[in-house]
Amino acid sequence: MTVDSAKPSVFDADLPTLDYGFTDTPQNIYPQFLAAQQQAPIALGPIGPEILSYELARSVLRDPRFVIPPGIHLSAHGITEGPLWDRVTRSILNMEGEEHRRLRGLVSRAFTPRATGGMHDTIHTVVNELIDRVIDSGRCEFVADIARPYPIPIICALLGAPRDDWQQFSRWAEDIFKIVSFDCNLAEEQSVVLKAWAEFDDYIDDMVAHRRRRLSDDLLSELIRIEDDGDRLDASELRMLAFSILVAGTDTTRSQLAASMQVLADHPAQWELLRDKPELAMRAVEETMRHSPSMCSTVRSVTADVAIGAYTFPAGTFILVNTYAANRDSAVYHDPARFDITRDEPPPILTFGGGVHYCLGANLARLELAEALKILTERIPTPLRTGSVPWKPLLGLSGPTSLPIEFG
Repeated sequence: MTVDSAKPSVFDADLPTLDYGFTDTPQNIYPQFLAAQQQAPIALGPIGPEILSYELARSVLRDPRFVIPPGIHLSAHGITEGPLWDRVTRSILNMEGEEHRRLRGLVSRAFTPRATGGMHDTIHTVVNELIDRVIDSGRCEFVADIARPYPIPIICALLGAPRDDWQQFSRWAEDIFKIVSFDCNLAEEQSVVLKAWAEFDDYIDDMVAHRRRRLSDDLLSELIRIEDDGDRLDASELRMLAFSILVAGTDTTRSQLAASMQVLADHPAQWELLRDKPELAMRAVEETMRHSPSMCSTVRSVTADVAIGAYTFPAGTFILVNTYAANRDSAVYHDPARFDITRDEPPPILTFGGGVHYCLGANLARLELAEALKILTERIPTPLRTGSVPWKPLLGLSGPTSLPIEFG
C-alpha cells in the first residue's frame, strides 16, 4: 500500500531487486549493486530496502529518525530477552536519544590527542614484533600472523592495561565477540559470554579504582577526568564504555587491516608507491576502506513512516545502508572500481557511519591502519598472494578469513 501519494512506499516504487544469500561476499554481489545503482538509489534486498547511492546513504546515516535496531545480532540468534540481551542493548553501541547524546558528548571529550597521540610507540612496537616473527621465513598467513593479534595490544595500551595482560584481554575478547558472530550457537554460548564479560568488568573496576587514586595519560583516566556542568561518568558507565571500546575496536581493525593488505598486494604499483611515499598512508587508508572495506553495511529501522528523498519508508521497515555500494557510487567517485591511493580530495567515505552514530574511534582506527601500512610497506618486499583469499559475507563484519603471502 502506498503510504504517501507524493512519495510512494519503497515497497511500491518498482525498485530493482537484489538476489543474494546471507553467505555471499561483497565481491560476488558487486555486479548486482552496480546494475541496481544505474536504475535507482535504492534496491530491495534479502532483509529489506538497501540504500545504494552515496547521497541518500549519507542522508539516512545523518537522519535521527533512522535508528539502530536494538540487539539486532542477538535477535538473529533468537535471543530477545534475558541478562545478555539487557547488557548488550544498554551499551552505547545500541543507545539512541538523550541518553546516547549525553554519553557521546562526554566520551568525545576523552578522545583527546593526549589519550590517543601516545599510541605511535605502541603501534610501532607491536607491528614490528609481529613482522619479526615471520620475516625470515619469507611468507606468512597474514590474517592469523599479523592482522588478528594486532589490535588487542593497542586497546590495552589505550586503556592503560599492562603488557602482561594482553593475552588475558585476547581470551576475554574471543568469548565476548560471540555476540556479533554467526559462526557459533549463541543461545548455547550465553553463559560463556557472560562469564568473560563479568571478568572483564571486574578487571575494569580494579583499573578504575586505581586510576581514581592516581590518574595517568590513558583513555580510562580521561574518561574519569571528564566532567560537563557537574555531570560525570559513573562506575557502570565506565565499565560499559570500556566494553564498547573492546568490541568496536578489535575485529573491525583486524578485518580492515587484512582487507587493506590484500588490495595493496593485488596492486603492486600502489604498494611500491606507498613504500616510496609514506606520507600517502592516510590516503591509502581512506582508499582501501572505500574500495575494499571490511565493514560494508549498517542496519537502521524506522518506528514511524519516514519520507526521505523520493520515497517513504513505512513504520517497522528494516533498512540496510549499503556503504560498500555507496562508496563506489559513480555519481560521486570517478571510475569507482579503480583502486588509487592518490585520488585527489575524494568525498569522505561512509565506512565509519555518520550523524550521531559516527564512529568515535575513527581517528584512532585511521592511525592504527596508517602506521601499520607504513611499516609493512617499509619492511616487506612486494608481497605476492600465494592462494585464494576467502571473505566473510557482506552482512555483518566482512573481510578476508585468510591471506597467504610471500615476500618479494
